[in-house]
Amino acid sequence: MKTHRLDSLLRPRSVAVVGASKRIDTVGEWVLKNLKIGGYKGQVYPVNPGYDELQGYPCYVSLKDLPEVPDLVVFAVGDQRLEAALDEAIAVGVGAAVIQSTLVMDNDVEPCLRDRVQQKIKAAGMLVCGANGMGYYNVRDHVWTCGFDSAMHDAPGNVALISHSGSGMSGIIDCEERLRINLAVSAGNELSTTMDEYLDFALELPETRVVGLFVETARNPQGFRAALKKAAQRRIPVVALKVGRTEEAARLTVSHSGAMAGDDATYDALFDRYGVQRARDQDEFTTMLIMFAELHPVGAGGLVSLHDSGGERQLMVDLADDADVPLTKLSDDTAQKLVAVLDPELPAVNPLDAWSRGGPDAAEKMTRGLTLMMQDEGAALGVVVHDRAPFGKIYASYLTYMQRARAESGKPVALVSATQGTGCDDAVVTSTHAGFPVLDGVGRFLRGANALLSYRDFLLRDTEIADVADDDVVTRWHGRLGGGESLGELDALTMLAEFGIRTSSSVAADAEDKVVAAAQRCGYPVVLKTAKQGMLHKSDQGGVIVGIVDEDQLRQMYALMRKRLGDEVLVAAVVDSGVEMILGLKRDPQFGPVVVIGFGGVLAETIADVQFALPPFSAGHASRCIDRMKLRRLLDGVRGTRAVDTASFCRLAERFSIMAHALGDVLQEVDVNPVIVNEGGAVAVDALVVGRDRREDRVAET
Repeated sequence: MKTHRLDSLLRPRSVAVVGASKRIDTVGEWVLKNLKIGGYKGQVYPVNPGYDELQGYPCYVSLKDLPEVPDLVVFAVGDQRLEAALDEAIAVGVGAAVIQSTLVMDNDVEPCLRDRVQQKIKAAGMLVCGANGMGYYNVRDHVWTCGFDSAMHDAPGNVALISHSGSGMSGIIDCEERLRINLAVSAGNELSTTMDEYLDFALELPETRVVGLFVETARNPQGFRAALKKAAQRRIPVVALKVGRTEEAARLTVSHSGAMAGDDATYDALFDRYGVQRARDQDEFTTMLIMFAELHPVGAGGLVSLHDSGGERQLMVDLADDADVPLTKLSDDTAQKLVAVLDPELPAVNPLDAWSRGGPDAAEKMTRGLTLMMQDEGAALGVVVHDRAPFGKIYASYLTYMQRARAESGKPVALVSATQGTGCDDAVVTSTHAGFPVLDGVGRFLRGANALLSYRDFLLRDTEIADVADDDVVTRWHGRLGGGESLGELDALTMLAEFGIRTSSSVAADAEDKVVAAAQRCGYPVVLKTAKQGMLHKSDQGGVIVGIVDEDQLRQMYALMRKRLGDEVLVAAVVDSGVEMILGLKRDPQFGPVVVIGFGGVLAETIADVQFALPPFSAGHASRCIDRMKLRRLLDGVRGTRAVDTASFCRLAERFSIMAHALGDVLQEVDVNPVIVNEGGAVAVDALVVGRDRREDRVAET
């Protein structure tokens, strides 16, 4: 395996434990113990002047007394002693460290301990896991640096778990034997080494089948995005549990980790861009990891489900709908074959209740029922939903259903209990690791199934973008916006048009005769808009008059508007009615420009049916965003209205995203509202553009 930048931290050839101890249940005892339990093969150097020997290892007075400079030092000392111990490690040339303490002291001085330690680490170029974490388990390479008790983990595994929360790591890997861990990292406050670097390391491990991320924030946003892109390119699924979705949780993120959680909508867009599957809680998170790690790849089609209860079968229909998991509609051929197997009173449908009268051949009927459904061309994966036996056990016949069905169909299948019921049955773990996951809770399974199907669809996406921005156009507008200038409507529409976005015809005028001439150029009916500087929401202040049909009316309306809002106006052609959409750009403090797509006009402020996407993206991606919106049916025509040209809007959105990407560093805000979409296409009617002063970046850099 090729070398990696984090090798000295995560694959050290030698480890020193500063503060190693004989005291029971201390970090100093457990680090040494875990290195032994994990089967570490390198040199171990306990450092503590109070001992001659610890756990069979010779003990040293200080780091400078060691026979070599260790690759890694694990600090098992309190915060009062940490800074001096770090100074010694830096002085002897140690390149990597694990810090598990919080770096918080009572009656500290400014700069505080954490800031002092971070400054020293950065100046030395040291790789550090932590602080305020629980170390890591490189199970594959037998390096366990955690200072707490742990479950046994056999090497190699197939799941990597990287967590900002220490309990979010240990609470999963130490309590779930079905999860085969290869690498688990408690990243903590990331004083020098960030989540994206651990993710990059995990992606290089040949056994990694899935990576789980317990995310508070991305301290290196561009590195995080690059690592997710690498995972997508290597077709290694990533499951994320992102906290800080609500305002209160975001505030707690700052207090816990010292970093902002970031805009949750932006993270949704980021995850969507790279196929990251998002879990809502730790149960879903763990279930998704098990399913990605142990199930065979998912092909085309939906879910087929086998039951021994009519009521639970009906519940599956409701829950699958809630989870947006498609249930396969069986072909006529499959249904006819099922009729020959089932008792007469049982319908040959999916979900299938194949148990009615029981009897000696009941298990065979269940097996044949599942196999026939999984052989249906519309089936992507199967599930057996049964209650557990007493004491949380599973019956051997359940495993037979799955094994035969997969052998005869070649498709993945899992066993799910209708209620929680892992218990202590060894067969649960054995079956899961054999590729037949035994899971708990239909709802959690369906969320996992949704993730499998979503990732399958992500891998099939057409992400090619049809065009790129013209260099001369980019240079011209980049120079103008880079000083923070805001554009009036006419200039904003001009900029959009130069990036290939269809806009309504508009002409500026500042006198009555010029207004009339402008209307003649545009053709009646026309719209009259104020061009008063600094007025962002014209309609709210009577600055827009629509449907002016002739010259007399135009002169009257201009006189009224001129009196209230000044001479300068825009005259624009009326665009045929249609569905009003919106395109926008907001600037995320972590990831930069983010495009907003949604329903516009008054709907933008009342319903806020929008999606977020990272630019640039394809028209196909814009279409997928629209398909997720609640009001999607409006575009297909309702109550006698005709369907609009949604494809044109998607192409316009693609061009907008290309512009957003090309000018992303000089755009603070863009609001194109409305974009009128009708049978004839999509037209941007109004626009607001706020530039971003690049001088702020230069000040920050210095």
